[in-house]
Amino acid sequence: MPDREPNLVISSLSGPFSRDGVTVDVSIVRLEDTPGWSLEVVNHANTSIVWRDEFATDDAAMAEFKRTVDEEGMDAFRETGTVIPFRR
Repeated sequence: MPDREPNLVISSLSGPFSRDGVTVDVSIVRLEDTPGWSLEVVNHANTSIVWRDEFATDDAAMAEFKRTVDEEGMDAFRETGTVIPFRR
């Protein structure tokens, strides 16, 4: 019998976040069998910003997102054109 894939747990803190005329989608998730929460922010151009480190709680992930917004502003999540495509 094959092992089943773990379910994705989505934090109730996930969802749209708006400030200064910029709206992003905040996604805080973890696998059901692991304790660490991941943080991803997706902007209007569908560019994804993912934190490398996991967080002990979903509250800690949201606190880090809000700290980033407070320190860097919503411009941190705007499309900046610095994405470098992989060669094919």
